[in-house]
Order: sequence, then C-alpha cells, then structure tokens
Amino acid sequence: MNFVAKTFLGLEEVLAQELQNLGAQNIMLERRAVTFSGDLALMYRANLCLRTASRILKTIKVFDAKDADEIYREVKKMNWEDYMSVNQTFLINSTVYSETFKHSQFVAYRVKDAIADFFADKYDNRRPSVRLTNPDVIIDVHISHNTCSISLDSSGESLHKRGYRITQMRAPINEALAAGMLLLAGWNGQFNLIDPMCGSGTLLIEAALIALNIPPGIFRKHFQFEQWKDFDRELFDEIYNDDSFERAFPFKIYGFDIVEKAVEVAQENIRAAGLSRYIELKKASVADFELPQGAAMIVANPPYGERLKSENLEEIYQQLGATLKHRCAGINAWVISSNIDCLQKIGLKPSFKIKLMNGDLPCEYWKFEIFDGKRNDFVASRSRFHHDNDREERKPRFQKNEKIFWKKDDDNARKQENENGRIAERKFEKRGEKKFDRKDRNFEKSDRKFNDRKPPRNFNKPNF
Repeated sequence: MNFVAKTFLGLEEVLAQELQNLGAQNIMLERRAVTFSGDLALMYRANLCLRTASRILKTIKVFDAKDADEIYREVKKMNWEDYMSVNQTFLINSTVYSETFKHSQFVAYRVKDAIADFFADKYDNRRPSVRLTNPDVIIDVHISHNTCSISLDSSGESLHKRGYRITQMRAPINEALAAGMLLLAGWNGQFNLIDPMCGSGTLLIEAALIALNIPPGIFRKHFQFEQWKDFDRELFDEIYNDDSFERAFPFKIYGFDIVEKAVEVAQENIRAAGLSRYIELKKASVADFELPQGAAMIVANPPYGERLKSENLEEIYQQLGATLKHRCAGINAWVISSNIDCLQKIGLKPSFKIKLMNGDLPCEYWKFEIFDGKRNDFVASRSRFHHDNDREERKPRFQKNEKIFWKKDDDNARKQENENGRIAERKFEKRGEKKFDRKDRNFEKSDRKFNDRKPPRNFNKPNF
C-alpha cells in the first residue's frame, strides 16, 4: 500500500524520520508531505503515533489527465464498491498545483459526479450522498501539473487535534508544530526542559508525550478509517493497547508565564492529559523564571506581535536574551518567531536557523548555545570532529521528489494543510486504567499510569 503523510512546511525531514522509526518503506520527501509504503498495521500506527503529521492519505489511483473530463472518466473506471457502499456518505477535498487545472472546486465536482454515476449505473439511479460534516468516507484529490492522485483520508480531523486541549489562550501554537520544534531541537526526555512563556501549555504537554514515548493519538475519539469497509477492529485494538514502547521519564518539565490566566489554562490542559506529575507550572516573568539543577534545554514561543499585540514586544525579547546570557550558561535554547527584528533583539548569535510555518506565518527557529566567556573562545574549544558530525547530521537523509515541489503557493491549500481549528471542549478526569467507549465517546480514568493501559473499546459499525 502507498501512503502520503501530510505535514507542515519545514517538518518534512522530521516526519520522514518518524516514519522510518515506525518501519515505513520507500520514504520520499515532498512539499509539506512525505510519501511511503507499508501495510494496514503501519497505517494505523501512523495515525496513532506520528507527532508531526496532519493526516495520512491512502493512495488508491494515480494517473495523468489533460482536462476535467478525463479525470471524470478515470475516476468512474474505479471499482468504488471496494471503498464504500451506496448507503454511505462521502466528501471530496481537492488541492491543485497546475497550469492546466485552474479551479480545485471544479475538479472536486467532477470527481463527485464520477463516483455518484458509478453507483447510479449499478443501483438503478441510487447513489451515495455528499455530506460536508462527518462523512463516512473522505476522498482526497491532488493534482500536480497533469498528474492526478486519488486517495482516501484515513485520519479525518487533522491529527494535530490531539484531544487533550480543553481550553486555550489566544493564538496557541499548533500541536504538530510544537512536537516538530521539540524533535528538531533533539528533545527525547534526556534531561529537564523549560518553557519560559508557556501560554496554553502545548509545548509542555508535547514534550512530556515525547519524553514518555506516549502516542499523541491516544486521546483522539475517532479516526476516519474506522468507517472504512476493511476496518480491522482486532488489529487496531492490538496496536492501540500496545504499551511496550513507553518509557520512564526521571526528569521534569517546567513551564512559566507572567500571565496568571495562562498558568491556569496550562494547568487545566496538563491535568486533562494526565501529565501533572511530570510538569511543574509557576507564574514568573522571562527575567525571573527559576532554573532547575542539572542539565536542561529551553524551548520558547514568545509573542510575535501578529495575532497578539504587545506594547513591550522588543523588551520581552531583550529580557529573554539577558536571562539566557547571564543565567543559562551551558544550556541550549531554541526560540521561534515570525518577527525577525525581535529575534535579533535577543542579542545573541544563533548557531543554527530553521525556517518553519506557524499557521500562515513564516517563522524562523533559532538555536542559541549559551556559554561562559567570549564566543571566540567557545568556538575554538569545540573540536573539528564535533563540527564535522554537526554538518553530517544536518545533511538530508531522505530523497526529495523534486518533480512535484511546486513553487507557487496555493493559499487555499496552505490554509487547509495548516488548519488550526477550535478543538471541542472535553472533560477528562484522572487517567490510568482507561475505559474507552467508542459509542459514548468518553474516557473514564483512574489514577493515570501509562504502563497499565488496556482500555476496552466499542466501535460504531458503519452502515454498509
């Protein structure tokens, strides 16, 4: 089976490494996506375990087309009874990067007609209905130049919507981006971690999930593949309840924010995720937050001045720089922002920069290596071997499919792929022995211990 894992600009390499760790084959980088191959079990694991993916598409047909009528004919040739029944509902999502096909909605319309006519010809004019909300089957159409890919969306709601966030401050960072930032920084729970401007607590929670190696999809109530005709409930139950890869985390994650409300919101989300024992929160400014003893890493997402206006924006970055320089010797700090002028106000020279996207905002993610004394002495003290290894690690390790790296941004596609919709509020109690009822869509939890997790699960049976 061939798949496409969608992601966010700048996280393609990280996602490819995640897929390799899951056992995926034939991994290839694309623009905001990674293609790979594997079996049904890998597709289930990808939805459950990938931290930087937004959705997983199962490719079912690829062909070349010169116009919309040819797309109609090719799609109608497919045996759609392999994927859905006449009684089910469906939805078409389309993305177009092409000089030939100008309107993605017209392409979606022709694909919809082809599927409806396929069933109408077989069932005396009966056809499945299109449903814009909660359809049984979501079909993805992607056109690059004249190449058309038809896929089934196995995820449904974007995978960045983990399910643990029950409340939030304004402009919270996307969960998949937060996880990607941490993985880019090399975080795996090997020491303490600090977020001096924690906001809703997203970076803190994602850091804890990585440190404990807990699948981010464990909180979700539904995956789209549960509505598919070939859904293997027994196989997915086995994968969902496999906790053999989870690990201990003997350190702490610390979150600070100068806004009392932010600390309260973060605490509520952390409690909802059942991670309170691993994360400590405190109200403190950037200038006053406390450093733990021992090795640590700092990851920060300060305000950019775009969505959240701040009169003292430059002062915040200057304070962060002063704190890093005078109190954080020996610590690596990573800071993301769309405001490059403010990043420069930190007053320290970054050792590494990565371009990322936070929603529709182009950002840069800077690494600062904090040291005692003069920078020239610090640089001289680093061995040639260290530099060579550093460069080797930054070389691309996965092949890029250059043919479909379309240079022109499609605003509608970008908004779709960087979706950051409101997450429905959900009530969580303490968690440990989970009773996960797919019918009622509720978690029942006792004291949370991830090494004792075997939830019975009931599924709604699709109407075939």
